[in-house]
Amino acid sequence: MLRLMIVSILLALAACSEQPAGNSEPAAANNEQVQNRGADKDKWWDALPRPEWGQYEKIEQSEDWFEVYRIDDDILAIYEPGQFEEVISFLIIGEDFALMFDTGLGIGNIRRVVDQLTDLDVVVLNSHTHYDHIGGNHLFDTIYGTGLAYTTERAQGSAPEAVAGFLAEGWVWKPLPDGFNADTYQSYAFDIDRIVTEGDIIDIGGRQLEILFTPGHAPDSICLIDRENRQLFTGDTFYLAPLYAHIPGASFEDYMQTAERLARLAGDIDTAITSHTVPVVDGAYMTALGQAFADIAAGTVMDVTLSDGHREYHFDGFSVIVSDTP
Repeated sequence: MLRLMIVSILLALAACSEQPAGNSEPAAANNEQVQNRGADKDKWWDALPRPEWGQYEKIEQSEDWFEVYRIDDDILAIYEPGQFEEVISFLIIGEDFALMFDTGLGIGNIRRVVDQLTDLDVVVLNSHTHYDHIGGNHLFDTIYGTGLAYTTERAQGSAPEAVAGFLAEGWVWKPLPDGFNADTYQSYAFDIDRIVTEGDIIDIGGRQLEILFTPGHAPDSICLIDRENRQLFTGDTFYLAPLYAHIPGASFEDYMQTAERLARLAGDIDTAITSHTVPVVDGAYMTALGQAFADIAAGTVMDVTLSDGHREYHFDGFSVIVSDTP
């Protein structure tokens, strides 16, 4: 009953965002520092600390750049609140080995953190290969990944100039780790040891994680569903912040199909485990995600902002940024 009430509330709020055709153009908002990421993103750190983290046990470890929280007995969230992305990587601990779902920004040494959290062998799998999810890949011995050309290209790493802007003024508020050189910051190359495909099951011992290909945000975006525990690891496909359907490599059409697919899975999950800002949201948000993309495509969303040359469509708890009206 509670989940049905949550779904009803989310759909009602989405319906309130509808408008008849012919309304005036949306207001414009510009950022001086953090651009291309939605409206009012300058001084984003004023929202910290996010109260949602207070419900989880904080795990002590030696690397000040990171914060680690226990989401449940077998899932640890490794959070990087010092940089705009507020990226979250997840260490999922099985009986046989541990799966590292993303490796963060590469600003701090995430391998040192992981070594303090488990003695098991660790396999890395990326939700996709944007810079803020592959930063520590090169520190690990075993990496799984898709066989897509996009993944292969990005596994070659990047030059410092490709990522320098993500350390610019306004993007980082927390002191950078000792010994870190911002001038040489880059994404390092890594090797993929095993190709994964749609429907593959990764059995880490006591927990089976099924791979879902979910393109849209990036061509190689994937989610993981743990059907037994009714959990969905969403990567960047969903989180409580602006969703990017406008950046290079993104596709609104693919994202809409993915949103429809995840909406159909909403009844199979209780929670979605997300990779930015806060770690866990109710699974009913997958229904709201599907409705949001459908409403954008239909042209019925009223709450829209023009920001840095893009349209940002606002919904309850999240937004979707597109380059032009689909």
